[in-house]
Amino acid sequence: MRRLSPIVACFALTACSEGTHERIDLGVERSATTGEPWFEDVTRASGVDFVHVRAHTQRMWLPEIMSSGLALFDANGDGLLDLFCVQGGDLLDPQVGDTGRLYLNRGDGRFEDATREAGFTLTDYGMGCATGDYDGDGDLDLYVTNVGPNALYRNDGAGRFTDVTEVAGVGDGGWGTSTAFIDYDADGDLDLFVANYVVWSPDLVVPCTASYGKRVYCSPKAHNPARDVLYRNEGDGTFTDVTSAAGLNTAYGNGLGVAWGDLDDDGDVDIYVANDGMANQLWRNEGDGTFTDVAMESGCALNRDGKAEAGMGVAALDLSGDGKLDLFMTHFAEESNTLYENLGGRFADRTHRSGMATASLEHTGFGMGFADFDQDGNLDLFVANGRVTRRDTGPDGEAQWAEPDQLFRGLGGARFEEVAPKSGLANAPKLVSRGAAFGDVDGDGDVDVVVLDNNSGIRILANRASTKGHGITLRLVGPTGGDALGAMATITAGDKTWSQRAMTAYSYCSANDPRVHVGLGAATRVDAVHVRWPDGGTESFGPFDADTQQTLVRGAGRSAD
Repeated sequence: MRRLSPIVACFALTACSEGTHERIDLGVERSATTGEPWFEDVTRASGVDFVHVRAHTQRMWLPEIMSSGLALFDANGDGLLDLFCVQGGDLLDPQVGDTGRLYLNRGDGRFEDATREAGFTLTDYGMGCATGDYDGDGDLDLYVTNVGPNALYRNDGAGRFTDVTEVAGVGDGGWGTSTAFIDYDADGDLDLFVANYVVWSPDLVVPCTASYGKRVYCSPKAHNPARDVLYRNEGDGTFTDVTSAAGLNTAYGNGLGVAWGDLDDDGDVDIYVANDGMANQLWRNEGDGTFTDVAMESGCALNRDGKAEAGMGVAALDLSGDGKLDLFMTHFAEESNTLYENLGGRFADRTHRSGMATASLEHTGFGMGFADFDQDGNLDLFVANGRVTRRDTGPDGEAQWAEPDQLFRGLGGARFEEVAPKSGLANAPKLVSRGAAFGDVDGDGDVDVVVLDNNSGIRILANRASTKGHGITLRLVGPTGGDALGAMATITAGDKTWSQRAMTAYSYCSANDPRVHVGLGAATRVDAVHVRWPDGGTESFGPFDADTQQTLVRGAGRSAD
């Protein structure tokens, strides 16, 4: 996030990493396709009344504009996606602020506020969240990052949560942003990674003013970058901070986005951090409990022009169809969102080839997610946009930062075109969007979107794509009964194959439906599903009819080892 600040000089990084200047097919960016809306805003009918509070003080304090994320997960074990909204609050007196909210899905299009019954009393200035079964009891627990101490909530499986932060030892007091449960040491339980932004407190605030005279939010470069944190799960309900022992203290950044997976195909979990105006980090897992930052030499630290960009949201997934995990990030206005193609442990900036460069230049992207919304067999992309710098003309108030979101239709081969109407909505609003979460909220078999807007509410965007193919939804379950995060499902239907992972940690400060959803196009049957489990074992399942949801359990398939 690069903001105007006459007090702090900003120096562009000019180094160029190997792989970023390979011959690039610039292609031709297609203009937006016009058609029927893809989504319907059903928030009002849902009963969700959450309002995000940023406590706008006119002091232009940096946390106020960064805002929060949200989580879509099954909190009470009834098979429906519930909604947790991370709240901002009052930076001077957290006790006067509102709390984060948990809304339980009733299954009829409506949600009910169960915050008090669930045991949540969060009053810190919230930022992000992660979901995962850290205690191995078969349900999803919740971790919330804050501007200040973070919090871990253990789920009892019936929708009651207990604050176990102190016992677990995971209450890092920095400015936490995106976070993820990962099994980095392959011992079968979920560890925890937390991205921290900058070293900030009200006592460290530096006033910043734009050239046109108005106060603005300072660049993150007005503050020192913060150290990220890695906690190792000890398997007894406690964690140990292994950041230094793992080598993660060798490079600092102002992290906003986190993605993880086996990015070099060596069988273990690597970690990617999208930094805001600094070189990104790719922490290669050495397999012995330590990590090495190889982003620069791997070609994913800087863009193809050798510049560090303002990374916000990030995802790691197979976009090119070769089974390797590519990387995609949202960025500041005047920087395009960026796609790095994985060439086998090294990455090349394929943004221009993808067709998304020009369309994203005028917007500041935060939350994002890929899903096959129209189920034609190609992944589409939704991006939540919202400025962080004032417009130098126009009215005061929220309009200074408001922008429309964007929807890109997948054309196959990691190529996209923007959809009109803007963001796939009729009469798309301009808001200050931040977190975005993805999953089948209404249980009709396709992927919906929920967006959290800064200093406003949330929007539940139900998938109403008028032309849809078939699809299938897969829940991948590990040996303890919980979602097998990181498991890779390869789905075959006729002569077509898709590979997707069970993953909750992507977007910006948000947690998503862990189930795998694949659009099948015209195919009415899945011939086989091959699953590579987090423990390295592989199994085959199927065949299955299309337009169904299947639960695939470790040990219940046909061995493919």
